Amino acid sequence: MLDYIPVNEPLLDGNEKKYLNQCIDTGWISSEGPFIKQFEEQFAARVGRKYGIAVSNGSVALDAAVLALGIGAGDEVILPTFTIISCAAAIVRAGAIPVVVDCDPHTWNMDVRQIEANITPKTKAIMVVHIYGLPVDMEPILALAAKYGLQIIEDAAEMHGQTYKNRPCGSFGNISTVSFYPNKHITTGEGGMILTDDDRLAERCCSLRNLCFQPQQRFIHEELGWNLRMSNIQAALGVAQLERLDEFITRKRRMGQRYTELLSDIPGLQLPIPQTDYADNIYWVYALVLKDEIPFDAKEAMRRLHHHQVGSRPFFWSMHEQPVLHKMGLFTNESCPVAENIARRGFYIPSGIALTDEQMERVVEVVKEILRSP
Repeated sequence: MLDYIPVNEPLLDGNEKKYLNQCIDTGWISSEGPFIKQFEEQFAARVGRKYGIAVSNGSVALDAAVLALGIGAGDEVILPTFTIISCAAAIVRAGAIPVVVDCDPHTWNMDVRQIEANITPKTKAIMVVHIYGLPVDMEPILALAAKYGLQIIEDAAEMHGQTYKNRPCGSFGNISTVSFYPNKHITTGEGGMILTDDDRLAERCCSLRNLCFQPQQRFIHEELGWNLRMSNIQAALGVAQLERLDEFITRKRRMGQRYTELLSDIPGLQLPIPQTDYADNIYWVYALVLKDEIPFDAKEAMRRLHHHQVGSRPFFWSMHEQPVLHKMGLFTNESCPVAENIARRGFYIPSGIALTDEQMERVVEVVKEILRSP
């Protein structure tokens, strides 16, 4: 039997073992270790931000970001319906109301043309989420934020090293977040980071991350925070991975270009677009959408891929179709046809940094095979 090709496999053959051994040898394995500050400073510098606050994952980074901005009961936050549940969950947990817009059919990012019509006197922020490899078109959103006095929360979880008009993704929000899950360009296993240039927001996020301990009276609390701390072990991995980010970006883009070359003559597939007028695709994942002439959906395509020992993942399921949010009385009459379609007909194929050329070629042969089958 052929070896199974996982949908993602990180590359950990740099200084990861060396730095992990330093943690073990020195005993610094907790969130007090020196790699934490090093990782925060180096990643923030890479993105062009004043502050980086390392946390335990990208989802809690969003929770802290929303709360730090003072968003609460009755406030509205506009976000893409086509995103991961963490985005809407952070808004709902703060007592605020998520307001969704559909996505662009080509980039799969939020359709910026729909944002202004959804702004009301209750709108407090726009949550921007860069999806799959291309950034959101930021200039119109920055203009809307300035016009209406709105905050921008930028979820750049998937965008390590990506730029918008040569400016780093993660540098646009009043507060921005990233994830270091193993399928990201750089990983700490689990982990995330909050990024900002605002002194007050940075201090607030540091406090929320650390149970809101008081500087003078550690165990007397004026409010409730969380334990969102990243460990020194995780940060050691992050420092080693960050050293190779440019190499990983080059590798990912070459993989994306190679997949496109091999798949471009197959009818019935929408492939990722290689660039827009503001960015080149960074191919966080290599995603496919089945066109209408294919007589089955993404779920069946993934079942067939698995049968042939090839991993895959579905696209995000739209926020306005989430049962848990319907139970809360949200999104009772929403319609976002683009997101609804790609959620049902989109999936991504093996895209990890450790993927080999031989594996890519086998994946493509399997994709061709499953599309030929009735």
